[in-house]
Amino acid sequence: MRVVLDTNVLISATLWSGSVAQKLLFKLIHADAQIFSSVEILEEYRRVLQRDFEYAENEVAYILGKIVSFMTLISSKEKVDIVKEDPDDNKIIECALASASMCIATYDKHLLNLKEVRGIKIVKPEELL
Repeated sequence: MRVVLDTNVLISATLWSGSVAQKLLFKLIHADAQIFSSVEILEEYRRVLQRDFEYAENEVAYILGKIVSFMTLISSKEKVDIVKEDPDDNKIIECALASASMCIATYDKHLLNLKEVRGIKIVKPEELL
């Protein structure tokens, strides 16, 4: 299985022990699924940790080091303009397209409303679990 986790799922999976997102992450890792991310997604994750959760730079670096250990980082080859309501969300779709992922796990309503893009399913972690 090839999957992209949206930033909000990564936050939930790494900060809230026992969350559905964390259970999904552990299941994906144990199933040897390929979890993809991009520099843009991880940069957003870093910003959220610092801005919303007040993590220090060294704490963020440590967490990012852990996350990168189970992900495959890719560069998006194609820029898309699919999410009109929140263009910043396009980076998630770009990562999924570049990695030929089967699905995107997200809690973002703009992405969830799309349901599918070019054969890539967009679902909540609960559905994927």
